[in-house]
Amino acid sequence: MHSSHSYQLRPSYFSPIVAIVMCTASIILGSGCKMDEKIVVEEIYILKIPPGFPYPSIPEDNPLTTEKIELGKQLFFDPVLSLDSTISCSSCHKPEFAFSDNISVSHGVENQPGFRNAPSLANVAYQPYLLKDGGNPALETQVQVPVEDVAEMNFNMALLVERLQKNVYYKNYFIEVFGKEPDAFGLTRALAAFQRTLLSGSAKYDRALSGEMFLTASELKGEELFFSKELNCSSCHAGFNFTDYTFQNTGLYSDYTTDVGRKRITLLPGDEGKFKVSSLRNVGVTGPYMHDGSLGTLEEVITFYMSGGSDHPNKSNLIKSFVLTDQEKKDLINFLFTLTDETFITNPEFQ
Repeated sequence: MHSSHSYQLRPSYFSPIVAIVMCTASIILGSGCKMDEKIVVEEIYILKIPPGFPYPSIPEDNPLTTEKIELGKQLFFDPVLSLDSTISCSSCHKPEFAFSDNISVSHGVENQPGFRNAPSLANVAYQPYLLKDGGNPALETQVQVPVEDVAEMNFNMALLVERLQKNVYYKNYFIEVFGKEPDAFGLTRALAAFQRTLLSGSAKYDRALSGEMFLTASELKGEELFFSKELNCSSCHAGFNFTDYTFQNTGLYSDYTTDVGRKRITLLPGDEGKFKVSSLRNVGVTGPYMHDGSLGTLEEVITFYMSGGSDHPNKSNLIKSFVLTDQEKKDLINFLFTLTDETFITNPEFQ
């Protein structure tokens, strides 16, 4: 029915719990509520974890609540976050493309082209660091990057907060969720909370693992190729999320002057051209591919890896040329399409 390349299955669950978050605790400890803060009643939201997935790490200062997540969703799809109110988070992270974009680099305010290909936000809750060079440690701090990037929203966090405070809808919404008017803390926490709900683990591949579906002969052959030592795909694209989150130079170029990759963060020559290994979940709908969106189709990506890449002193020793017949290439692509989670990319909760 299915090969043994699987992660451990575990039941999923969803359990909303109503919790009262009040200043009475402060009173017990000897201090009362601030006059400008409001008692907030919140419904704690416990993620519905896909079978085989671990529970992601949630910051203590940003517990998931239904109200906060809904506010984050509103903000995510609202162009109010950009300087001229034309670009939202969803302009570059579109639900139908697993919260990635379908062009090489996204365009921001005044049609400014971006620096890199927009990554998928599916399962971003599990990312140990953000950006393709790992330059940001958490979703809460990541939010500020697109807001202030001149090629994205081209705004200023302080001015954005001021705009939200003047917006009656958001002013009341923040007071309802956080007990106070809009500020950078609430803005970043709400957006991060929503993004942590973007869990994708119901692809055909997952359903085959649980016995709900069967892979075709071509898909099974592609799976065998994917996990084979000859192709070595699973050396980096491993685990439940099909990534080990390491930084690798794949030999895409022999010269990385235009984008040095991980070296931008570490300043180490040995990190030049290294980029974080992308998850292959939903890879069938997240093209174009590579850090700069330079390869348009999965067939182009496979052809590139078959070549063994360009020479570069930092190129990973895992990148080696291999040979596939046309049918084997089709089989591999068919397997990769089994990683597309249709329920995720069409989920009305994420629209």
